[in-house]
Amino acid sequence: YGRMRQRYIKEHRPVLWNRLVLAGTLYEHLSEIETAAQSRIDLMLPKLAEAAGATEALKAADPMKWTGLMNSCKAQAEEIVLSELIYN
Repeated sequence: YGRMRQRYIKEHRPVLWNRLVLAGTLYEHLSEIETAAQSRIDLMLPKLAEAAGATEALKAADPMKWTGLMNSCKAQAEEIVLSELIYN
């Protein structure tokens, strides 16, 4: 996520990019984004899985359906993080 943020600000927010580079805080900023993004996904994923019905019972009964639901939940969580933290 840090690298995605780096690419975004370098291409679309050149003033912010220059300010971070000149202040020497670019990597600190990218590290904070990486940590925040990962923690947000870790917090959202169980809630999204519960709302989608991806339970342990479903995992035992129909692993393919459970995998599909979990992949969908992960993609949804990543999309939220991308729009809120990376491309903002």
